[in-house]
Amino acid sequence: MKSYPAAVNLKLGLIVFAVLIALVSLLYANGLVNRLRERERAGMEIWAGAREEVARSTIRNPYRDEFAIMTEALADDEGNGRMREALAWAARLPLGDHTNFFFELISEYYQDVPAIITDSLGTPITWRNLSVPLRGALTAEDSLKVRERIQQMAVMYQPILIEVPPGDDYDGLLQRVYYDESRLIRELRIFPYVQLLFVGLLIVVGYLGFSYVRRNEQSKLWVGMAREAAHQLGTPLSSLMGWVELMRQHGGADTGSLNEVSRDLRRLSRIANRFNDIGSTPKLVSQPLAPTIENTADYIRWRMPQHGVTLVLDVPRELRAPLNAELFGWVIENILKNALDAMQNYTGDIKVTARGEGRRVYVDCTDTGKGIERSHRKEVFRPGYSTKKRGWGLGLSLSKRIIKDYHGGSLSLLHSTPGQGTTFRIELPVS
Repeated sequence: MKSYPAAVNLKLGLIVFAVLIALVSLLYANGLVNRLRERERAGMEIWAGAREEVARSTIRNPYRDEFAIMTEALADDEGNGRMREALAWAARLPLGDHTNFFFELISEYYQDVPAIITDSLGTPITWRNLSVPLRGALTAEDSLKVRERIQQMAVMYQPILIEVPPGDDYDGLLQRVYYDESRLIRELRIFPYVQLLFVGLLIVVGYLGFSYVRRNEQSKLWVGMAREAAHQLGTPLSSLMGWVELMRQHGGADTGSLNEVSRDLRRLSRIANRFNDIGSTPKLVSQPLAPTIENTADYIRWRMPQHGVTLVLDVPRELRAPLNAELFGWVIENILKNALDAMQNYTGDIKVTARGEGRRVYVDCTDTGKGIERSHRKEVFRPGYSTKKRGWGLGLSLSKRIIKDYHGGSLSLLHSTPGQGTTFRIELPVS
């Protein structure tokens, strides 16, 4: 049927369209993140430049001469070496500490930007937006955490230099600003994936809901058609049976012909009962499998060629399972008909075997026909799929539904080899 390829193409088209939407969303989000990163980089460079200018304006220490006098006064005393080093270090400092001013700007405009300033030796001077106390003595763990963040930030972004060359009467200044992505950028990075996750869930839920509604509609259509077919067959069958009995009573009719007509009428009546059973919940009765399979096999043998095809049964008489004999026999009939149609030149063997294993019963139907190509194995149970020119493609689909929905079992294609044959397996629960 042409509707199935069209449905497949429609599904593929929707999948391709969804993939395109996902790619466009990811590309747009990635571009947005890159623009925000460039903006943050530009802001950090502006602030670093502002700090450098502040340092330039205050790097001349007005107390440097006093420091020099104090250092000379302590020069004659060898025991004051530590004090001389402290004075020399203090003399190199600029007036005031403008680091707080620098980070106040960062906090005002980029509250979530983690940043660390280090001196020329890489020692952290101050930091912001880290899970480390800004003031007070650092523990060894906190100090290690700050240095690890510096390494991580150096990988993410090239540090920004704050550099003031040394002059005649003052030392230079060299600091580095390390920073990381803000929380906004990190959230924007994962947002497309979260969006795709929710869209995917929506598509899955919608698809499952649509499939459920479609299956429900198909089920109602199956039931309606089955009950209508049973109803339409019932009236003429009853009339024909009455006419046959009337012909028997008047005599003069060919008894053999009447017997054959009666057989066909009973067959049609069974078919009508099967359609009627599909429209209602059938009652399952624990019974032997052998009689139902044997009766169906006898009917198939009537349709088989006189020579060339053999049908063999291997079903233990004691094997039992809960069945609706009429519907289960219909399933066996459909499988055996397909096996017979698969015979090339009407030669080959068909074998039905059954066995019990634990709380399950397995019935295998094997033929030596033309087999099924690997590319078609997933379609054999699809309604409308048929390799026969005049086939409706409903037999296996209906059989699978009878076994699954009414008997609580399964019908599957166990294996198939082109040119060698096919095996279908019916699995039924014992209880």
